[in-house]
Amino acid sequence: MVDYNKQIKEFEDELKKTKYNKATQGHVGIVKAKIAQLKEKQESRVQKKTGSSEYGYSVRKSGDGTVLLLGFPSAGKSTLLNKLTGAKSEVAAYAFTTLTVIPGMMDYKQAKIQILDVPGIVSGAASGKGRGKEVLNVILNADLVLMVVDVTHPEHYPAILKEVWDSNIRLNKTKPEVFIKKKAYGGINIGKTVPIEIDDDTIKKIMREFKIVSADVLIRSLVDVDAFIDVIEGNKKYVPAITCVTKMDLTDAAKVDRVKKELNADICISAEQDLNIGLLKELIFEKMDFMRVCLKEPKKDADTEKPLIIKRNSTIEDVCNKLHKDFAKKFKFARVWGKSAKFSGQKLFLKHVLLDKDILEIHLR
Repeated sequence: MVDYNKQIKEFEDELKKTKYNKATQGHVGIVKAKIAQLKEKQESRVQKKTGSSEYGYSVRKSGDGTVLLLGFPSAGKSTLLNKLTGAKSEVAAYAFTTLTVIPGMMDYKQAKIQILDVPGIVSGAASGKGRGKEVLNVILNADLVLMVVDVTHPEHYPAILKEVWDSNIRLNKTKPEVFIKKKAYGGINIGKTVPIEIDDDTIKKIMREFKIVSADVLIRSLVDVDAFIDVIEGNKKYVPAITCVTKMDLTDAAKVDRVKKELNADICISAEQDLNIGLLKELIFEKMDFMRVCLKEPKKDADTEKPLIIKRNSTIEDVCNKLHKDFAKKFKFARVWGKSAKFSGQKLFLKHVLLDKDILEIHLR
């Protein structure tokens, strides 16, 4: 039986020894492509052997969005969940307390945000260690990942990032605007609208490693070798994330500040002492990219108590689709009060982009 782990490690060791520059760019691209293909074969073997039912806790999504708490055992996730939501997640001062997914609901700025506390991951989680595969697969249905790192164990952070990366999840990255159209003949033709660091020769070598010998490639965003391979594989999940350092009450301010800078963390908190929990809630709301739209019926006051929570830059059409599947079809026009309107009650149509706290009155046929 082929030992994929051994082959992957050999190629990874080769990468460590290779200094990246223009001369070695093509070679590095080929090696990374080989590693990506080996990992895909390894994943396929595991799925055939175990079946898909082993992977993934069953969690029903609810609320306006879902946040996953991700970290090593005893990083303080359960205490944080209880503080954010009032959920009753078991808390103890030893590892592996949480053995299933514990959901809670955080109410903030009239939004209902589902928070999921999952079992702590460990190094090797992406390959199945410590039921880590199941935990990491929950991210596939999350709108935001909240990485929880114990201030006394900052070394856990790069380990978390590696496991997430190996699980085909890309945190705080947007899907590259790269379009590959395969064709029967004609070779590989490359077009770019932005300058990138990868040369055409490297791009062609990578594509040939994936058995793509004829295609039109259009690159419209900045990409490196890793991002380009991600596009070819087409199996990556792009999720926003927050890095949260916990248990800041257990050490001095100088160390907290040092760890925050070292990890480039977004926030430091103590759930036990209720320090910066309000700031974390605001950060979650902002990172979820939410805005509020108040709905209004003709000749009635707007419902400001229960606004509709939608993503920033949503259009009137997006609101219609969220309210009812037939609203967009039956749409006649809308009136808008608020920052996005030139004047109060402006008559607008489906493609109009709304702003936070706009008031929307929809008229149907």
